[in-house]
Amino acid sequence: MNVKTLVQRIEDRKAPVGIVGMGYVGLPLMQTFCQAGFRCVGLDVDASKVKMLNAGKSYIKHIGSKLLKELVAKKAFKATTNPRDLRKCSAILICVPTPLNNTRDPDMSYVVSTAEMIAEHLQPGQLVVLESTTYPGTTRELVQPILESSGLKAEKDFFLAYSPEREDPGRKDYNTSTIPKVVGGLGPASKKLAAALYAAAISHVVPVDSCDVAEACKILENVYRCVNIALMNEMKVLFDKLDINVWEVVRAAATKPFGFQPFYPGPGLGGHCIPIDPFYLTWKARSVGMSTRFIELAGEINTQMPEYVVARTAEALNDRKKPLNGSEILLLGLAYKKNIDDCRESPSLELIELLTERGAKVDYNDPYIPRTHKMREYDLKMSSKKLSAKMVAGYDCVLIATDHDDYDYAWLVKHAKLVIDTRNAAATVKTGRSKIVRA
Repeated sequence: MNVKTLVQRIEDRKAPVGIVGMGYVGLPLMQTFCQAGFRCVGLDVDASKVKMLNAGKSYIKHIGSKLLKELVAKKAFKATTNPRDLRKCSAILICVPTPLNNTRDPDMSYVVSTAEMIAEHLQPGQLVVLESTTYPGTTRELVQPILESSGLKAEKDFFLAYSPEREDPGRKDYNTSTIPKVVGGLGPASKKLAAALYAAAISHVVPVDSCDVAEACKILENVYRCVNIALMNEMKVLFDKLDINVWEVVRAAATKPFGFQPFYPGPGLGGHCIPIDPFYLTWKARSVGMSTRFIELAGEINTQMPEYVVARTAEALNDRKKPLNGSEILLLGLAYKKNIDDCRESPSLELIELLTERGAKVDYNDPYIPRTHKMREYDLKMSSKKLSAKMVAGYDCVLIATDHDDYDYAWLVKHAKLVIDTRNAAATVKTGRSKIVRA
């Protein structure tokens, strides 16, 4: 199939789209393409997820089951564990994890295994797009050779592009269809096809010169956030020593109409992007003999924040003649950011581990995460505790780790003995201020 014919199939919505990985990136992407009139196949190795999806049940909070049921009923979407189903797709989008290994180097095993799987079933004329966040050069240096092991040649027999995911769960002002989509192709034909595909479902597409530029764009976005959050975390530690409220400082600085963008401190970094992605660039820089000092320093500062929160908690308990060892602590919020059900890389997980190691008894409450599940580094085997006035009052300390809007912070402060606030969530509470300690 030539480029012109495939572009026409895309414009006519006759190009089925396959998405590998039905998680926090793949599922919203599927929804966006289906709503734009495309038929989608969602491939995932987790058979239980596939079963849920085909029953019209969503396991991600901001993806509604009602819409999912409609898409399944109309046969606009089908989930599968069988990679042969990708053979009928005109485009295959890769949305698999790219974590770090134990030495903080890129773990490309998911991308490699996915590319190998696609290579076994790759058909002439198909477009393959990598969306997983990675280091510059991945598509060209890693994915292309694997796909070409099929005997087909990129830019001639099949097409290859990179388009970084920009998901931000919990946002109300933007979603997958309205966030501008950066697209870089291996060559001009791949670029044209990928841009046409995304333009059919997403309001604004930003074509760039190559896959490498698109890959570097995503890394830059997350390095920018990582470094600025680290700056605010360092300012928080300094201003706490000076008895200055860092959130009030940031709020005041943000009134300047130019030259300043507000970032906010927290108990550490969470999510699938900011704690991980900058180290992909650090690794790539080492391969060309360069060090990335800003990134490494920012990572060092951000990873120290859970320790800082635990130290502040211990100090606050000590001031009340209570040792951390043996204290009962209720941690509020397991998710890595407010109003979502995603706890990947959440600092709350490390806070629980650190507090437990120091002898504290820790429970948690999160309205979006009723129980913990096994993750790469954690298997806490915990369930969310139901809040009540008596229950809150029974803890030596309530630690606000995630500032969900569901919480009534005035009520919490009223009934708690001590509140450690890592998010400035209780800033507007008027009564019981002496119980609140910023951390």
